[in-house]
Amino acid sequence: MSFTLAIVGRPNVGKSTLFNRLVGKRLALVDDQPGVTRDLREGDARLGDLRFTVIDTAGLEEATDDSLQGRMRRLTERAVDMADVCLFLVDARAGITPVDEGLAEILRKRSAHVILGANKAEGRAGEAGVLDAYALGLGEPVRLSAEHGEGMDELYHILRPLADQFAERTEADAPEVEVDIAEGDESDFAPTRARPLQIAVIGRPNAGKSTLINRILGEDRLLTGPEAGITRDSISVSAAWMGTPVRIFDTAGMRKKARVVDKVEKLSVADGLRAVRFAEVVVVLLDAAIPFEQQDLRIADFAETEGRAVVIAVNKWDLEDDKQEKLRALRAGFEKLLPQLRGAPLVTVSAMTGKGLDRLHAAVLRAHEVWNRRVPTAKLNQWLGAMVEAHPPPAPKGRRIRLRYMTQAKTRPPGFVVMCSNPEELPAAYTRYLVNGLREAFDMPGTPIRVFLRSQADKNPYKGRKKAAPSKLRKHLEGRRET
Repeated sequence: MSFTLAIVGRPNVGKSTLFNRLVGKRLALVDDQPGVTRDLREGDARLGDLRFTVIDTAGLEEATDDSLQGRMRRLTERAVDMADVCLFLVDARAGITPVDEGLAEILRKRSAHVILGANKAEGRAGEAGVLDAYALGLGEPVRLSAEHGEGMDELYHILRPLADQFAERTEADAPEVEVDIAEGDESDFAPTRARPLQIAVIGRPNAGKSTLINRILGEDRLLTGPEAGITRDSISVSAAWMGTPVRIFDTAGMRKKARVVDKVEKLSVADGLRAVRFAEVVVVLLDAAIPFEQQDLRIADFAETEGRAVVIAVNKWDLEDDKQEKLRALRAGFEKLLPQLRGAPLVTVSAMTGKGLDRLHAAVLRAHEVWNRRVPTAKLNQWLGAMVEAHPPPAPKGRRIRLRYMTQAKTRPPGFVVMCSNPEELPAAYTRYLVNGLREAFDMPGTPIRVFLRSQADKNPYKGRKKAAPSKLRKHLEGRRET
């Protein structure tokens, strides 16, 4: 999905009807009674060749207190802040109301891209409302009929250039991963001001992510406090961290999926997972008082599955009394609970006092360097021969699997191709044996390592071809030979 579109407006202007039209399904409840939609609903929208995420919101009203309408308003304002484009719907038949004028003022301040849509504009009944919509100062309104599908072409032509713009932004922000390499290729991925090192800080709520980033920046750039869940969306800030150009993503705390019931929190977690995909190094921040909870393990495993370099940081270390005993317990738990990240840096820090940030900086640079590591093919095959000699692969059905050749095909993370016979029969345990050997022999601790097994092409041109049916003469001669 290239961008996010939020449909906003006062109650009963047809937001849910348009949402259903864009997603192609009747997902949102629709009724003539205003106020049916109370929370946020996401869907995958299709409009021509455009693919984007659309959010149906509750009707914006003037309530600002803690009533139901006030909470719905804050929820909708949150969606406006997170969306790339806002489609502001007005009712062309009812005309422009004072509520519409107030909402237009809010959208001008909170959204960079606002599209004005005059819904229910089919026929002559909506012409006056369309003309009145010009007074909102949001440009030319798009005549729409969500019920009958009118105006979708005009909406497409407005979204098309915005989609291209957001696609270019996404491509520019996304890091290079799964980079194909050739022998002797020495591409330089050292961080520069034009291409800074992208770091995502993730973890459970109240682990101290925003406080840690503020300490790195040297200023109170992000909102912090004792309450859990202050950060909602992923905020990226650029800085020079001890001389290294970096772009750091602060993410919302990720709780267990079963506990996430609030729509805003669901959007926040999704935004945090998206930040992981835009990062090169992921710092998994733990609370020293309760480290390696089940959710911490899931978060670290997600970062490894996405193929990102991982650094484990244990925060609030200044509150620990017996630091040596606690550190031994942390290392033992790390080796036991996260074997897929064996050897990854484990750093103790204190976001409040700033202690340990120099070690964290060194660990991040080290993880990034290992993530870009290249191993010459000659050394790989020499190592492979020693590994096979020390522990030969199994022999299913009496036929030994032969590992013939190995080369590195990718970096970011390192990926290796092994040419072998019967790759489908090589057990996963032997692949793990090779991965662990690669970590130790070529000093690649902690980083995700991918091993791809390929079958070496057989040079026999007749292998796999069906046996030709014997001719009548051949059958006759074979019959006489038997006689």
